[in-house]
Amino acid sequence: MTTTDWIIDIALVLIVFRQLREERIGKATFIVPLAMITFAAKNYLHAIPTAGNDLILIAAMAGVGAVFGLFGGLLTRVRSLDGHVHIKATASAAALWVTSMGFRLGFAVWSTHATGAAQLTRFSAAHHITSGQAWVDALILMAFGEVVVRLGVIGLRAWNLSNRTPRTGLQTQSQTGRAREYAMQTTGRS
Repeated sequence: MTTTDWIIDIALVLIVFRQLREERIGKATFIVPLAMITFAAKNYLHAIPTAGNDLILIAAMAGVGAVFGLFGGLLTRVRSLDGHVHIKATASAAALWVTSMGFRLGFAVWSTHATGAAQLTRFSAAHHITSGQAWVDALILMAFGEVVVRLGVIGLRAWNLSNRTPRTGLQTQSQTGRAREYAMQTTGRS
């Protein structure tokens, strides 16, 4: 693994640790992680191999990433505070993120050592995975799927929260008027 590989992996882990403290959701919440995975994709995704079972491996790993992202997004606390939406990664969300990042990092380290490379070669041959690039693409798209789905879930939850009518027990004049109009229509009075 290169220094750049280590920096990208560590930075992606640090993103979620930064979110362990509650913060107001903003453009950077979405732009920073998307920029990082875009950078990784630009450096590592070249031509997606399609021979043998390469696409099955890639799709399966991307799907696993999407599932991790779904749960990571659902386990992230999203709440309204002082009229703004705030997010905070729970310990479970952070553990899930670190587990998936740790798996990818561990796999990359393991596969670069002689015993790991030999076992990976045997596994790949037995399962008709035709190139090492298929593994690289699978792991990158796993991370991509996780980040995009997690951010999508958080974004949807934040959007839903920001569009809710405050439940203060007080009605605005338009709400009162609509309620009065509905009551008149259902009772037949004008």
